[in-house]
Amino acid sequence: MRNPPDGQRLATIETVLLDLPDRPIATTRGRNWGGLTLDLHAPLPNSVMQTRPRDHHVVIFCPLGSGRVMQRRGGQAHESALRPGMSLVLPAGQDASWEGDVNTTARLRCPVSLIAEAAAMGGGHEAEILPVFEMRDPVIEQLARLLMAELDRAAHPSQGLIAEAASLALAAHLLRVNAARPGEKAPRAKSLDARMVERVTGYMEENIEASLSLNDLARVAEVSRFHFLRLFKRATGTSPMAYLEQARLRRAQEMIRGGALPLAEIALRSGFADQSHFTRRFKNQLGCTPMEFARTLGLRNLPRRDRE
Repeated sequence: MRNPPDGQRLATIETVLLDLPDRPIATTRGRNWGGLTLDLHAPLPNSVMQTRPRDHHVVIFCPLGSGRVMQRRGGQAHESALRPGMSLVLPAGQDASWEGDVNTTARLRCPVSLIAEAAAMGGGHEAEILPVFEMRDPVIEQLARLLMAELDRAAHPSQGLIAEAASLALAAHLLRVNAARPGEKAPRAKSLDARMVERVTGYMEENIEASLSLNDLARVAEVSRFHFLRLFKRATGTSPMAYLEQARLRRAQEMIRGGALPLAEIALRSGFADQSHFTRRFKNQLGCTPMEFARTLGLRNLPRRDRE
C-alpha cells in the first residue's frame, strides 16, 4: 500500500462514507460479517467528488444502469462509460476523483489484511494491487452478485461464513489477475496441536449460546481465520462451524433429556437463532425433530406452547 501525502490521514472502511456526497441505500455494515464490506449506492447524476487515500482496496461493480465519468487517481485520468457488468479497482493508498453521471454501484471494500491472508494461503507474499479504470470480469461479477443477493436475504447464522468465503475468493482473484508482481514463498503455516484444539473446542463449549464467528475462534487459536479453517479441519477432520453445530446439538439433547425447558428456550440456550432453525438443523443431523427425540425418551410433558 502506498503512503499518503504528509499529514494526510487514510480513510478507513468505517470513516470513508464521510468523504462521500451520498450514503449507501443498502450495506453489510452492522451484520458482523467477516471479510469484505459491501455498500450499495444509488445512481448519482452530475456528481463531482474527491476522496482521500484509503487504508483498504475498493472494487466497484456496476450491476445495472449506465453513466459516463471522468476518473482520476494515481496521477492518471480516464474517461469512459459505465455499463452493467463493468468493474473498477481502486487500490489502497491512492486518492480518487470522479466527475459525471455515476450509475448504481456495489462498492466492495477489501481490507489489505485480507489480501495478505489470501496471499499467504496461496504460498506467496502480499503483492501490490494495481488500479483498473474499467474491465469486465465474470468472477468479480459472480462474487459481487452473490454478496448482493445475501444482502437482500434476511439475516441468518450461515451468512457470515458465506461472506467470508466469497471475500477470500475475491481477494485471491485480485492477486491472480491484478497484482503488480508475483510474491515469494511464504513460511509454512503452523499446525494446531492437541492442546490448542482442546482450547478452541473448550471455548466453543463455554460460549455455546453466543453467536461465534470464525474470527472469534481464530483469535483463540492465535492464527488468521483462513489458516484456522484449514488447520482445524486437518486436526479434527471437520470444519470449525460443523464442529460447533454438533456441540450445540449435543447440548440441546442434554437439555431435552432434562425435560424442564421448552424447546424455544433450548434452541436459544444451545446457540440457534430461533426454534425453527433449531428444528431444521436437529432433523437434518439426527433424522428426527426435537419433539420426536423427546418422545423416544418417554418425555411427553414438554410445555404445550412449544409442541411442534
